[in-house]
Amino acid sequence: MLLLAVTTCLFPLLYLTLELPKRIINDAIGAASDRIEILGYSFEKLDYLWILCAGFLISVLVHGLLKMRINTMKGVLAERMLRRFRYKLITRVLRFPQPYFERVSQGELVSMITSESEPMGGLMGDAVSQPVLQAGQMLTILFFLFTQSPWFGLAAVALIPLQGWLIPMLQRQINLLNKTRIHEVRALASEIGESAAGAATLRINGGWRYRMAAITDRLGRLYDIRFEIYQKKFFMKFLNNFITNLTPFFFYAVGGYLVLQGDVSLGALVAALAAYKDLASPWKELLAYYNQTQDMSLRWDVILERFAPPGMVREELMSGEPGDIPRLNGDVVLDGVNVRDADGNLVLEELNATLPAGKVMGIAAPSEEDRGGLAALRTREVLPATGQVTVSGRDMRELHQAVLALRIGHVTSRPVLFQGSFGENVMMPMLHRPRGTALDQKQFQAAQLAGNSADPFDAPWLNPELAGFASEHELRDWWVQLLAGIGTDSALFRRGMEQKFDPLGHPRLAQCLVDMRPKVRAAVAEAGLAGQVHGLAPDVYNPALPVAENLLYATLSEPITEEALQRHVEFLDRLRELKLDDDLVSLTRDVVDILRQIFGLDGTDHPLFRKLGLDTKAYERASALVDKTRAKGAVALERHELAQLMIVPFSISADQIGPAFTDDMKARILAFRKSHADELMETLSDIFVRLDEGQFAPGLTVLENALFGKISDSSGARGDELRRLISDVLVENGARDMVVELIFDLPIALGGQGLPASYAEPLAFARATIKRPDILLLDAALTSYDLDTRIAVHKNLRRLLPETTLVYLDSGFERADVFDVFYEMRQGRLVSDVPHQEIVEDSAASQDLARKLRALDQTELFSGLNRRQLRLLAFGARWYSAEAGDVVFLKDDAASDGVYMIISGEAGLFLPQPGKEDRKITSVGPGHLVGELGLIRREPRALSMVAETELSCLRIGEEEFLAVVENDANTAFKLLQVVAGYVAN
Repeated sequence: MLLLAVTTCLFPLLYLTLELPKRIINDAIGAASDRIEILGYSFEKLDYLWILCAGFLISVLVHGLLKMRINTMKGVLAERMLRRFRYKLITRVLRFPQPYFERVSQGELVSMITSESEPMGGLMGDAVSQPVLQAGQMLTILFFLFTQSPWFGLAAVALIPLQGWLIPMLQRQINLLNKTRIHEVRALASEIGESAAGAATLRINGGWRYRMAAITDRLGRLYDIRFEIYQKKFFMKFLNNFITNLTPFFFYAVGGYLVLQGDVSLGALVAALAAYKDLASPWKELLAYYNQTQDMSLRWDVILERFAPPGMVREELMSGEPGDIPRLNGDVVLDGVNVRDADGNLVLEELNATLPAGKVMGIAAPSEEDRGGLAALRTREVLPATGQVTVSGRDMRELHQAVLALRIGHVTSRPVLFQGSFGENVMMPMLHRPRGTALDQKQFQAAQLAGNSADPFDAPWLNPELAGFASEHELRDWWVQLLAGIGTDSALFRRGMEQKFDPLGHPRLAQCLVDMRPKVRAAVAEAGLAGQVHGLAPDVYNPALPVAENLLYATLSEPITEEALQRHVEFLDRLRELKLDDDLVSLTRDVVDILRQIFGLDGTDHPLFRKLGLDTKAYERASALVDKTRAKGAVALERHELAQLMIVPFSISADQIGPAFTDDMKARILAFRKSHADELMETLSDIFVRLDEGQFAPGLTVLENALFGKISDSSGARGDELRRLISDVLVENGARDMVVELIFDLPIALGGQGLPASYAEPLAFARATIKRPDILLLDAALTSYDLDTRIAVHKNLRRLLPETTLVYLDSGFERADVFDVFYEMRQGRLVSDVPHQEIVEDSAASQDLARKLRALDQTELFSGLNRRQLRLLAFGARWYSAEAGDVVFLKDDAASDGVYMIISGEAGLFLPQPGKEDRKITSVGPGHLVGELGLIRREPRALSMVAETELSCLRIGEEEFLAVVENDANTAFKLLQVVAGYVAN
C-alpha cells in the first residue's frame, strides 16, 4: 500500500512538468505586456519567468526523487518476493517423496531455483506498481493533451488500440517458442551431462562422432527456434516503433495547420509534442510489462510442474511444531500394505506383519530395492498405496515429521553428509528448534518480512534434553559410549591424535597434554625410541619444522598464505634489512629446482607432492619467479613477489627438502633466531605463537603436543611404534575420550567427499542413535564387520538402548536364531507359511506377471536381480510346456529362440550319434537354465533337449537374457560359475 501511495503522488508532479513549459513560453516569454497579473499579484515579465523556471526545476527534482524512491521500493519488494519464492521452492524440495529424486536430477532443480527463477524477481516487484505507475503517467499525459486540444488527444490515442491488439498477439507466439526453447535447453543440458559422465565410454566404444552428431542436431533445433524467435521479436519491434513514430506525423500536420489557423498557440503545440514524446515511454513500458507477464506465466508453469509431484509430505506435517512428541515404543503393525513406484508397479506387496515393541528383528531381503522400500516405508519416505502402517496405535500418515525424526533412527552404510563439521552432522537430531532469540535482530526481521523461516539461525539450537541429558557434556559422553559400543572409537582416537585444535575450545585437553609431557618423555626414553624424535628446544634446529617456525621458534596459529605475508610489510622489510632474504631466495631456488626435476609442472596431483603441504598455485608462481632471481637474487623481486616466493621455505621443512638444506643454513637461522627472533615475532604475533614447553602449542597435533616434538619422517616402523606408545600413555592418563571428542571438529566437505568409510559409518550410527530412538533401523549397516564383531556390536547396542526396537535389514544373515523375530522378504513379499493368495483387484495379466516373477526369483541365478530388471525379464519370458518325450530343441538348431528356465519336471540333454542311439549326457530339473552357452557364444545348439517327464519352463528371449547378463555383474558372475561347472564335469 505504501508503494501505491507514493506512486500516486507522482502524477500531479508529472502534470506540472508538462504544464509549466507551456506557461513559460506563452505567459512569460510570449506575454504582450511587461507586467503580468496572476492571482492578484503583479510581477515583472523577467521575474515571472524566473518564478516559472524555478517551479519547473523544483517539479523536475521532486519528480525524479519520487521516481528514485519508487524504484528502490520496487527493488526491495522484488528481492523479498524472490527470496520468499526460492524459500518456498526449497521447502517443497524437502517435502518431495524420495523416489521422485530418481527421476529428476538435482542439477535441474538447482538451476530452476537459482537461474530460472531470477527473472521472476523483477516481475514480482513490478506486479503492483508498474501498471499503476505507467498507466497513471499515460492518463496524466493524455489529460494534458486533451486540455490543449481535443485533436491532439485523439491523435495521441488513435493508434493505441491497434498496438494493444497486435503486439500481445505476436508476443503470445514468441512465448510459445520460448517454452519450446526452455525444454530444448534442458534436454541439451542432460545430453551434456551424459556426455561428460560417459566421455571415457564414448572414446573406448567409438561413439563420440555419433554423439556429437546428435548434439549437433539438438543445437540445430535450438538454433531454428531462436532464429524464429528473433524474426518475430524484431518484426514486432519494427511494427511497434513504426506505429509509435507515425503519431508525430499527425501532430506536425494537424497541429501545424491549427497553429496557422490560430486555433492553437505555438506553446501548446510545443508542449503537446513534448508530452507525446513522454507518452511513448509509459506505453512501451506497459506493452513490455504485458509481454513479461506472459513470459513469466509460462516460466511459472514450467517451474511448478517440477515442484508439485504426487506423494509430497503434507505441509502441515513439516511446518511449526507438534502439540506433543509422543513415544513410539509400541508395536509396529503393517496391515495389507502395498507400495507402488512412480510407474504404478508394485514394489512391496501385501505386507501383513506385527513387529513387537522392544524386540530385535531381522529381515533378510536379497533385493536392495526391497530393503530400501521397506526402510523408506518405516521412515515414511514413501506412503503405502493401500493398507496402513501404525506405530504405537498411531497412523504414520498423521504423525508430525518432528515426531518421526526424534523417535525413529535409520542407519545406512552410505549416509548422506552435509558440509560442515563431523559434530554438526552427528548432532543434527538434537537441533530440533532454536532455544533462544536471534543475535542479529536486523537480519532476523528482514527474514520475516521476506516470509522466510521464523527460526533464527544464530540462536542456540542444541538441546540435550531431547535425548534425556541435562548438558552438552553429558550428550558428548553418550556419543563416546556409542562409538565404543560399535567398536570404532579406536580408529577415531587414532585420527584425533593427528588433529590440531583450538585450546580455547578444549582447555582440559590442552592442559592435560602439557602436564603429560614428562611422562611421555620418560616412556619414550625407556622404550629406546628417543632417536626417532626431533625434539623442540630454543637452541636446536628442528628439521621437521618449516623455516619460518625455526627462525621464530614458534608455531602457526593459522595457515600461512601469500596474502598473510603481504599484509605483514614490516616482516618482509626486516628480512631485507637483515640480508636474510638472499639466503631464503637461494634456498627456495634449490627447492624449486628439485621439485621441478621430480614432479615437473604437471605432476602436482601426485600423492607425494600433496604430502608436502605446498599449495599448487604457490608452487607454480614460485617456479616462474625463481628464474627472475638467478641473475640478481632477491633484489630483482618486488615486495609482493618476495611474499609469493617465501611461501615455499615457509611451508616445507628440512626433512622434506633433504640435501638442499645445508647445515650452514641451519646454523645461520639459529643465529638469527638468537639475535632477531623477538624483533621479528613482534611483526607476526597475530599468526605465530611462541613455543614453550610449559604452554600448549596450537600449531602442533595432539601427538606432537604430548611429545613436544616431531616424529622423524625416516622413522618408518619405529615411528608407528612410537605413536602407539604415546597413545597408550594418553589412554592410561584418561585423555582418550577428550581426544575422540576432537573428531567433532573434523571438517566435512560438500557431500562428504574425501571422508573415509571408516568415519562415515560411525557417523551414521551416531546420528541415528544419539537421540535414543524408540525404533532403530539398521539397513545393511554392519556388512563390513565380521560375524563375531557384529554380534558384539549387537549386544552393545542392546545394552545401550535396552528399550529400543532394533530392526536389522540385510541381504541375508548367517544366524537367524539371534533375533527375537525373523522375516524373509522375496520380491516385495514377507515370506511366511500362509498360503499365497492373489490380490483380488489385480488383472489376469498382473497375476501372470506375478507368477513369472516368483518363478524367476526362486532360481539362484536370478534371485539377486533388482525389481526393475526382474520385471523386464519376466515381461519378455513366455511359458513353455512339453509332454514326456517331446523334443524342445535339437542339436545344431539356431539358439535364437532363447534360453529355457525349468520350473517343474525333468529333461534330458542328448548328443546325437550317427547310426547309433543318442547318447544321454545329463538330466536337468527345476531351477536349471538350459541353452545359455549357445546364446553367449552365438553358436547353434550343442545338444538336443528332450522332456523326460511333463515339463514346464519359462522361455526367456535372446535380447532380454543378454541384456541382464551384460548389465548385472552379480548375474554374470553366477553364470560364470555355472559355465565353470560345465568345464569341471
